[in-house]
Amino acid sequence: MKTMTLDKILQSQGFGTRKWCRQLIADGAVRVGGEPVTQYDRAFEPEGLEFTVHDEPWTCRAKVYLALNKPAGYECSRRPGHHPAVLTLLPEQFAWRDVQPVGRLDHDTTGLLLLSDDGAFIHAQSSPRRHVPKVYVATTHDPVTPALLAQLRDGVQLHDEPAPLKAQVRQLDAHRLEIVLEQGKYHQVKRMLAAAGNHCDALCRVAIGGITLDALGLAEGAWCHIEPALLKFDPAD
Repeated sequence: MKTMTLDKILQSQGFGTRKWCRQLIADGAVRVGGEPVTQYDRAFEPEGLEFTVHDEPWTCRAKVYLALNKPAGYECSRRPGHHPAVLTLLPEQFAWRDVQPVGRLDHDTTGLLLLSDDGAFIHAQSSPRRHVPKVYVATTHDPVTPALLAQLRDGVQLHDEPAPLKAQVRQLDAHRLEIVLEQGKYHQVKRMLAAAGNHCDALCRVAIGGITLDALGLAEGAWCHIEPALLKFDPAD
């Protein structure tokens, strides 16, 4: 495997400019294998390299794939308008790496959000041809009725869609239902509930493909690395 100098490794992982990374190394802030390294041009095999910066552990990754349990009140935008950007919930190194959300959740929608700096992964997961199922739990203003469930299953017409949109639905309790979508249209769950005569008071995405919030065990605002294979994506393709 090709080696890389330590300053280039730090820069690739989002620790700042080459000059700043060299200063970190010269200051003794970087340890590899528990030992301080103060020569910026010392070479290592980058992939999987374990190191610490100011005693914070990191693993070198060519690309990162993240899952975040998004709280309400954050925008999935790099230039937010009225609420903080969701990227502020992540270490600043990921902003340096140009990590971006895969798709969008409204500022008041919570739950599972994927992020990556792999453009091919973002494109693949955002493509409507992928048909990746996304599972939401919606809390409704009015009680869930058999008629509401039937409407959603049979299809409701939205004013800017050429054909009615259908969804797999399952009632969870008097005011909550599980909705499974593959299309990912703009505000789809909220608009479908409104078109069916109800109103969405709260919305949480609980799963994307084979990745579920329950399995990840993430508290609100917490994040973790994930393997892209969980979404049947091979970075080598």
